[in-house]
Amino acid sequence: MTRLIDASLQRLSFIMAEMGDMVVESISLAIDSYIDGVNTKDKVLKLSDAIREKYFEVEDLTFEMLLKYQPVADDFRLIRSSTEISYAFSRFGRYAYDITLVRDLFGDVSECKNASLVESSKKVKHMIREAVLSFAELDVRKAIKIREGEKVIDRIYKERLPKLIESDDTKCALAEALVLRYLERIGDHAVFMSDAINYIVTGKHRPSEERIASHTKN
Repeated sequence: MTRLIDASLQRLSFIMAEMGDMVVESISLAIDSYIDGVNTKDKVLKLSDAIREKYFEVEDLTFEMLLKYQPVADDFRLIRSSTEISYAFSRFGRYAYDITLVRDLFGDVSECKNASLVESSKKVKHMIREAVLSFAELDVRKAIKIREGEKVIDRIYKERLPKLIESDDTKCALAEALVLRYLERIGDHAVFMSDAINYIVTGKHRPSEERIASHTKN
């Protein structure tokens, strides 16, 4: 039986899917532009602004649903967490733009040694895609894997930073340190997002393995 709230929930899912697509595109553009030396600042800024507008749209819609429909527990968790996840999406867009500003400030840095940066960026892009999918599918297994990916990004950041401090190539070291920091922050927000997905599905932000397994789709 169709409920009055269902149309609004479908609208919410559509907006969140749009935000997810824009987030993946903005981060991919920003990272690839830094590594390949292509200026995508204007494109990423446009995407970042659009993601921010969607965030406000989600806020308005969720507030409206809470006032009009008095949602049951499952719906309430989805509505509440959608606000938190949409905020994480807006931060992803901003960090993507910040990465393009690094490239804009330092110029073409494609000649710098970027092995650690490439490894981190690949992990981040994979995490973001998994985060978007885990929300769309409400798949807690994908959400758990996001936390595992964040540990890899943290490790790279902590291992690489002391080497950059000792580097004689100031330009490359500063640029890489800034971008690695932004990637590390993106990873942190992805973990926050994974906790919100766990909360939607299980009612717990960090549930046990048994509780996760009991809610995993076959």
